[in-house]
Parts: sequence; structure tokens; C-alpha cells
Amino acid sequence: MSPDLLVLGGTGVDTTVYVPELPLPYRDTYHVPPVVDRIGNTGSGVALGCHALGLGVVLADLIGDDPQGELVRRALRDLDCRWGPAGAGTTRSVLLVGPDGRRLSLHDPKATPGERLPVTLYAGVRARHAHVSISDRCRDVFAALEGMPVSTDLHDWDGVNDYHKDFAYRADLVFLSAAALRDPAAVMRDLIARGRARTVVCTRGAGGCLVLTAGSDDVRAFPAAPLPGPVADSNGAGDAFVSGFLYGMLHGRPLEERVRLGAIAGAHACTVTGTHESPITEPLLLERAHPPTG
Repeated sequence: MSPDLLVLGGTGVDTTVYVPELPLPYRDTYHVPPVVDRIGNTGSGVALGCHALGLGVVLADLIGDDPQGELVRRALRDLDCRWGPAGAGTTRSVLLVGPDGRRLSLHDPKATPGERLPVTLYAGVRARHAHVSISDRCRDVFAALEGMPVSTDLHDWDGVNDYHKDFAYRADLVFLSAAALRDPAAVMRDLIARGRARTVVCTRGAGGCLVLTAGSDDVRAFPAAPLPGPVADSNGAGDAFVSGFLYGMLHGRPLEERVRLGAIAGAHACTVTGTHESPITEPLLLERAHPPTG
């Protein structure tokens, strides 16, 4: 039976440090709550989020023969994972998280120049959809995915950086954040005009998101979902949004509902500690999307 989703790249470990404020003023020493190593990075988040929503997921990536690689293996043990060796070790990030849940990510991709994700890891997987992380090792995967719908997340792309363009213009569905964009609508229109994208979704945190579809010049604004509790940690909210959106898409839901499901999943992620350990489940997502009346 074909899986619903193939996720390529984007696994790693997040070392989370909860700090008293951001930006953090210089001081020789800060005493902080326990520093925790957790499953992290974007591919892990999308894979775990979609798995929690009942989708069949296959994930392929490179990890190191190191303690971080073992943590990744354990955290993703319930998924169908295809691992290859990463020469420089497992991808890592140090996340500084403030009291309001905002974070600063210090990302170490552990990249080896020219290292690529071997097609042999995923060549036999014909999923209903593929999601490609913007890891350099995934830059050349698109040819092997011919005939399969593909999405990617450009995260805080500025609309100019060449690093992202191989991903930006070769995916059918593009997610990105407005964080570094001076004119989100112009960048969204460019992605559709110059690339393969049929839908572009630009998230704006508490400001909701913008959506543009091919054949329309109308950039539509959608609100964020209400938070179901106090903000604990914003890490993983973007990946949760992607998971909810993909769930709606793979279940044939209309665009408006895909956006709503993504927003609900993202709001949930902001209210739980950690990055990807407690993704929203399918029953809870649907309950919040369609609360009982009366």
C-alpha cells in the first residue's frame, strides 16, 4: 500500500535553552532551567505531525553515528525511516526560548560540501505526496520525484537568497514565512509566475497567513486560530501548520479548510513545551475544527 507522504531530509536534534528574555543581554553567566536535547528540525516535525494525524509517512535522511543520531532514531522509531550516514554528523540546533515563547535558533546543518541524499534510500517509495526539506543534501531530489506532487517550506527566506531557489521554483506547493519579506505578495506572485507552484502559503504567526493560487492574482488573507491555552514554546509551530495543511489536502478538503486545519495545528504547537514531542492528534484536530454545537 502506497504511503500518504514521503518526507526527505530535515531531521536533527534541538538543544532547548529557556532564557529570561530575548534578545539576551550580555552577561558572563545565566542560570537557566534544565537544558534539554529533543528531536528537532523541520523534516522531523512534518513527519511526526502527519503521523500523529493518521497519515502513512516514510522519511529518508542522513544522520551521524553519534549520540544525536541515536536520539533521532529513537524519536522516529514508529515511522518508516530510511537512513544513510552523514559524514559530518547529525544536524543540530540550539534554541533560545524566551518567556513569551519566541525563539532564536542557532542552526548547525553539519553539512559536507557536495553530500547528497542517495536516491536509493527512497527510489522505491511512490507516495501520494512528497515534502522536501531545504537541506542542501536534498537539492537534487526533484528529478527522482517526477510525477509526484511536491511541497517545500522555505521558512524565513528573504525572496532573494539563491540557496532557496532550487526548492522555491521546483515545488507544486510552497510554504514560507513573512518574517524576512518586505513584500510577501510580490514574492508569492513571483513563485507562481517563475516556478512550478500552484499554491503558495505565507505564514505570519499571530497574523494568520496569506494564500495565492495559480490562475488568480488575489492574495487571500486568513486569520490565525485561537490559542487553546497559554503560549509555552513556539518551536515547531510552522511545521505543525504544514502538517495540518497537508492532512487537509490529502483528505480532499477545500483550500479554506486546509488553511484552518493548519492554523489549528500550529496554535496547538505553541501551547506545548518542546519542538515536536506532542503534535496534535487527528481526533483533537477535528474536534477543534468542528466543535460540537448546542
